[in-house]
Amino acid sequence: MKVCKFGGTSMANSSTIAQVADIVTSDASRAYIVVSAPGKRDSGDVKVTDALYACAREKNEKGSCDAAFSVIEKRFLDIESELGVDVGMKAALADIKDKIEQGAGVEYIASRGEYLSAKVLAAKLGVPFVDTQDLIKFGTKGELLLDISLDLLRARLADCGRAVLPGFYGSDKDGVVRTFSRGGSDITGAIVARAVNADVYENWTDVDGFLTADPRIIDKPALIDCLTYKELRELAYMGAEVLHPESIFPVRSAGIPINIRNTFNPAAKGTMIVADGKQQGKNGRVVTGIAGRKGFTIINIEKDMMNSEIGFCRKALSVLEYEGVSFEHMPSGIDTLSLVIRDECLGGNAQKLVNKLRDALGADSIDIHSGLSLIATVGHNMASRHGTAATIFTALADNHINIRMIDQGSSEMNIIVGVDTFDYEKAISAIYHAFC
Repeated sequence: MKVCKFGGTSMANSSTIAQVADIVTSDASRAYIVVSAPGKRDSGDVKVTDALYACAREKNEKGSCDAAFSVIEKRFLDIESELGVDVGMKAALADIKDKIEQGAGVEYIASRGEYLSAKVLAAKLGVPFVDTQDLIKFGTKGELLLDISLDLLRARLADCGRAVLPGFYGSDKDGVVRTFSRGGSDITGAIVARAVNADVYENWTDVDGFLTADPRIIDKPALIDCLTYKELRELAYMGAEVLHPESIFPVRSAGIPINIRNTFNPAAKGTMIVADGKQQGKNGRVVTGIAGRKGFTIINIEKDMMNSEIGFCRKALSVLEYEGVSFEHMPSGIDTLSLVIRDECLGGNAQKLVNKLRDALGADSIDIHSGLSLIATVGHNMASRHGTAATIFTALADNHINIRMIDQGSSEMNIIVGVDTFDYEKAISAIYHAFC
């Protein structure tokens, strides 16, 4: 049995939805289908979810959402008409607009794209529409209540041979709609896959799978045939955003593999994401993928005899906690400690944070280096191969790229280097060509 999730580009218009229906019906084992809201139809278009957020803003600013909601109405009425299905779209849209005008919450408004998208595909396939509003449950702090959600889904889907479900949202104990972060339909699909103990969770998007590097930097990078959950986490954290990084957790403990597939090239096998590296290791590559992110600042702290001062790191991190700032990495030496922080977390308050650290730590010196980018070289086979780090550092040195920071996790499957942002693309290219 397979659970499939189709993303926004797959659900963008009547033509792509018809392709989705063909993919589903071509394999009888594709039982439960989770969908996103319609995405962009072209580069100048707007995603339905963004259009819904615009409705919320217009209602808040002007007291009505007539102009913004007209975009939603036209989009879905056209889809219903062009597909030749009847889902009572006009009445459904009127009900949604009425709730918005009566003050519905932003999360309810944002969720309606998935709701209507799933209604359309269910009608096209001639299978039940199963609303996730009362099946995916959230706690009082917006946290997913996984065990409760799994039980509710199992009970509801037990008698459904095939069904379509909307992604992205559920509800709290009071029945109020709550949503995941953007891209959260991936998480819904994973929860459904776990609930029904699927053999595979297929995640259909608009690319053939994960690539070994960013195609905007590397010309025609190789496709990754297979990678592990852990490698996915590392690459996704560094910006390889084919799949929502939180979507692996529901399926990982059950050992359910994820298959990234391309709606617009269904013949491609895509990328398999598996529990361990046994299958992945067969390709013989040391490095699975290279990914990076821009927009970091490093705060370098120096103090003599830091290593003998009990609680030094705790005091530094307490300052960050008090100021509401999270850090990404914390490499250290005997008398030095560096804090790598996303620029968005600093919010222009870097100097204030430095002053607080100086007061709390009595440091000899603290300096800030902004304009930093991080690059992760990830590979399940790296721990068993000699010279991986040397290859990375030599490649960067040969291209006259200065390394500002080095960090390696205990798993030894990831080496992260920090470079000046003006060297970012050149550094990615240098590391890629050293291994691939």
